[in-house]
Amino acid sequence: MRFSTRSPTVSLTALLLAVPFLLTVPHANAQSAPVGSSSVAAPAPPVDLPATDTRARAPASAAPNDQVSLDDIRNFSRVYEVVRQAYVEKVDNKTLMKAAITGMLSGLDPHSEYLDKDGLTQLSEDTTGEYSGLGIEVLQVDGGLHIVSPIDDTPAARAGIKAGDNIVKINGTLIDPGNVDEMFKQLRGKPGSKIDLTIAHDKSDKLIDLHLVRENIAVSSVKVRELEPGYAYLRVSQFQDDTAGDLERKLGELIQKNGAQKGAVLDLRNNPGGLLTAAVGVSDEFLDSGTIVTTRGRLQDANMSFNAHPGDRLNGAPMIVLTNNGTASAAEIVSGALKDNHRALIMGQRTFGKGVVQTVVPLDAEHAVKITTARYYTPNGTSIQAEGIKPDIALADLTVNKADSGPVLISSEADLPNHLANEHAKTGNDINDDGSAADGKLATSDYALSQALNVLKGMALRQPAAVRR
Repeated sequence: MRFSTRSPTVSLTALLLAVPFLLTVPHANAQSAPVGSSSVAAPAPPVDLPATDTRARAPASAAPNDQVSLDDIRNFSRVYEVVRQAYVEKVDNKTLMKAAITGMLSGLDPHSEYLDKDGLTQLSEDTTGEYSGLGIEVLQVDGGLHIVSPIDDTPAARAGIKAGDNIVKINGTLIDPGNVDEMFKQLRGKPGSKIDLTIAHDKSDKLIDLHLVRENIAVSSVKVRELEPGYAYLRVSQFQDDTAGDLERKLGELIQKNGAQKGAVLDLRNNPGGLLTAAVGVSDEFLDSGTIVTTRGRLQDANMSFNAHPGDRLNGAPMIVLTNNGTASAAEIVSGALKDNHRALIMGQRTFGKGVVQTVVPLDAEHAVKITTARYYTPNGTSIQAEGIKPDIALADLTVNKADSGPVLISSEADLPNHLANEHAKTGNDINDDGSAADGKLATSDYALSQALNVLKGMALRQPAAVRR
């Protein structure tokens, strides 16, 4: 959608109508996951608000006495001059003004930010999930870089970087509040270029040096396969503009090839979020009716409600949603929608707890403001802001190992000498293959997923026969 430049008195409300809602962890420091929409790829033409018409920009609810005082203006001017004249190094006026705007927005919340040309370019890349970097979601915390989650099958994930890790050094330089912005920019670069990271795992003082090579990251946000016959595994790593359609296509192909599924695990672990519309679309794939999410803000246009349409892709087959502390924002919308509509059980750990929506407001062709404009609520009217979604079945973040055991000579009646044969035994049937070996293999590689599959099988057994078929 494009903005018209013919009318010089376009209100903020009109702007908000034409820009996307964003749902993700803070992306001033994000290495991937979509946070905008396709409309960001081609920024809207400049929309000028007359400097003399402040009413066009002020909310109707603003109190008449909520004005900037002359003393406040004087203090700002004085600080500006002190920094410009006395700071140890010379700072140009453009840098100071950008810092002032950035500081004003960053003081609101961790998600509002000022976007210059580079920021808009990054936003456009993130929308499609295509960029050159390492494949990590990074949040600036207390002047450092905290990893929210690695993206599947990227240099970061292959190097063993995990959600909750902290980047201590980049190319040997210690990260501190004074250089954190500049250090973050080094995470992206040309494909094939090398970068050294020093990280610390969560709750560990041991530093680990990693030597990584940047790649062109073209992340497919959806992976679909069968865990075993009749039980689908749906992995959504982030919410891009094509995620819902990609899920519909890949799940449809799986069902066409293998038949109707008896159940499915939707894996949203370490999913940092993305587009609101993608989250609504994914939720709608598994719901026949009901509310998916509502948003409420100060502006009337921020008050929205999204409802499901008839047509459940799994025809009511039971579902498990896997979550952890890296499940954030748009991923929490899907989790909340399926939980509150009693469509799925949530297993794992409490989610991240980002329950607010950002809107991108273009200032001109090369600058924009990403500002928090609404809170969102699950179908039950619950805000998950700073609290997250509590799982129905809690799972600790564990790894399991196969127990040591000695050789067993006799494990069943069939091992006894002179045992009577089963008259109905099938030729070539291995009675020892009871599925426990496959279960053990899955459990040692992904404990949470193995537990989810076991619960899913129990749920499927309780389904009516017609549904199971």
